[in-house]
Amino acid sequence: MIDYPTYCRIKDALQRQKLNYTQAAKALGLHPQTVAAWAERPWRPRVTRPRTSLLDPFKSRILAWLEAHPYSAVQVVQRLRECGYTGGITIVRDYVRRVRPRERAAFLTLSFAPGEAAQLDWGEYGTIGVGSTRRRLSFFVMVLCYSRMMYVEFFVSQQMEQFLAAHQNAFAVLGCPTRVVIDNLRSGVLRHLVGEAPVFNPRYLNFIQHYGLAITACNLNAGHEKGRVERGVAYVKSNLLNGLELGTLEALNVQARLWLDTVANVRVHGATHRRPVDLFAAERAALQPPNPRPYDIARPISVRASRQFRVVLETNSYSVPAHYASQRVTLKAYPDRVCVYHGERLIARHPRCYDRHRDIEDPEHPKALLAQRRSAREQRLMLRFLALTPRAQTYFEALSTRRTNARDHVRRIVALAEIHGEEAVARAIDDGLDFQAFSAEYVANTLEMRRRQPPEPAALQLTRRADLLELELAPADLSLYDRRRSR
Repeated sequence: MIDYPTYCRIKDALQRQKLNYTQAAKALGLHPQTVAAWAERPWRPRVTRPRTSLLDPFKSRILAWLEAHPYSAVQVVQRLRECGYTGGITIVRDYVRRVRPRERAAFLTLSFAPGEAAQLDWGEYGTIGVGSTRRRLSFFVMVLCYSRMMYVEFFVSQQMEQFLAAHQNAFAVLGCPTRVVIDNLRSGVLRHLVGEAPVFNPRYLNFIQHYGLAITACNLNAGHEKGRVERGVAYVKSNLLNGLELGTLEALNVQARLWLDTVANVRVHGATHRRPVDLFAAERAALQPPNPRPYDIARPISVRASRQFRVVLETNSYSVPAHYASQRVTLKAYPDRVCVYHGERLIARHPRCYDRHRDIEDPEHPKALLAQRRSAREQRLMLRFLALTPRAQTYFEALSTRRTNARDHVRRIVALAEIHGEEAVARAIDDGLDFQAFSAEYVANTLEMRRRQPPEPAALQLTRRADLLELELAPADLSLYDRRRSR
């Protein structure tokens, strides 16, 4: 079956252009038999007979049910089974959808005056490497409702401190509108029941009031009420992040600022047909400068320092001075740093780590403990030295006046006592006092000389039998001496 325009082209090729069947078929891309079949036939549309289905006897009953109650297709099938229906659910769904089409909500186009409002939201896009782990990549988007001027910043967390820091940075770049429009995210809205006013997060409400703004929370499941920022989030994903190789978080934020200045805020916007940067020039006068007094955006957490003088934040350990071990302190988490307070006093400050299971220590924190332990070791060493001999105190006083490193000499003398015994070292110390020799070297040399001194000889021990020593010797010839005397 061909359509009517094709039928007309066949007639034109045969009657006006005087082509034969083969030529007309080649020109029109048809088969010659098709051209020959329609050469003399009048064109009539194909008449199709409606197919019958198992549902036809029940359609009037279905209409009556749907007019009385908003049944679903599953409920309709359940009732049809009781009436003898043996077909499937697919044709029932198609029929219910045809006779009761889904209602599509209609929305008004919202208009805003310059500086009236800004819409904001979080977006997510995969993960990013941080140290030895990977973290979820989040980005904050704020859009001025009048000019569509956009601000974007990337984070690896959506905690309250990142949420407030993103606001501060956006206000510093764009300025402060009269109000902000937010979704029902937990950082901003604690509870929002249908028909009731939203209950805002007290911390967020205090922050917004610090900047002199108001908050408008969207209704539940009404993302269209902040459509400008919803489209902004989608635009960041499709234009900036799509195909972008994710490096470090710092590099990604640099790329975002460059993208805002060269692409997002200088493009011709599809809704306003003007560049956001041009409309922003007119809107700037209606925006207020941010409050010059800084707001403390930190998230305070009351924790107890461990016996190893550490506090834990998100699996990472941060050191505090050793004498605060096992004490309760207040940890304040900022996006870029961690501060620890004891009462009102700042006792520790560290760069915040977004890796996992890392130990961050300030080299100054264990010094007091190390000095205390070193002092205790010195005291124990001195007690051991003084216990060697009653004259050890006198020897140490003389040693201190003659040597600049008397403690080192004492340590070496105590070590010699462990090797040679306390009695031998005490005797060497007494000798040193007698000979006015004060050093660990003298004690060591004295001990070595006494160790090498040969023992006194014992009584003669015969190693052979006594009868072998009973020898008879001839008397000596003394005449030689007489001859010499006579001369």
